[in-house]
Amino acid sequence: MKVTEKDVTYVADLANLELSEDERIRMVRDLNSILGHVESLNELDTKDVPPMAQVSDRYGLDESKQGSDRFAYASRNDVHEGLRKSLPHEAALANAPESDGIFFKVPKVIER
Repeated sequence: MKVTEKDVTYVADLANLELSEDERIRMVRDLNSILGHVESLNELDTKDVPPMAQVSDRYGLDESKQGSDRFAYASRNDVHEGLRKSLPHEAALANAPESDGIFFKVPKVIER
């Protein structure tokens, strides 16, 4: 699949990015280069490479278990150890560049 300048322009518009002509051309070239590299990886013969259930399998403690079951020791119960008070509203707004006393004020970013 080739990326076209039309594709780059469409995605840039979705992301609200303003790309110059040179940036669009460079983006098309770079994205097609990345996709070409991925295609070359797909041509590799991996039939003799064992699947990896867990990338960090060497860190599991229980050698008799496979995959993520070896890491059961790493989980913990979801227990609340007492509720903590929230940050006071005034303190949350104290360092805000702009606020109306109740909410943060932020610049408008979507104008369409």
